[in-house]
Amino acid sequence: MNEKISELLERRGKLLARIAEQREQMAEIGSHLRPPLSMADRGVAAVHFLRSHPVLFAGVVAYFVIRRPSMAGLVWLGGRVWKIYRDFTLLLAKRLS
Repeated sequence: MNEKISELLERRGKLLARIAEQREQMAEIGSHLRPPLSMADRGVAAVHFLRSHPVLFAGVVAYFVIRRPSMAGLVWLGGRVWKIYRDFTLLLAKRLS
């Protein structure tokens, strides 16, 4: 009986060491994935924003159709509009609270 318990305790120790090693590996993998996942989160936030503000989205699309800027200018301007809106809503939320 004691031999079986000691075998189980030894196996448990090996498994715990293996788990610790795998945790370190997962942390390393996660650190490499953080930037792309952060960018994906921002993209999802932008999509949610556009879904919740369809009139603003339609206005921006109409502006770009009329103006017809280059793709780089379009991306830059979209980023600036997003940042200005986000800063404005944060400022407004601070003022109201």
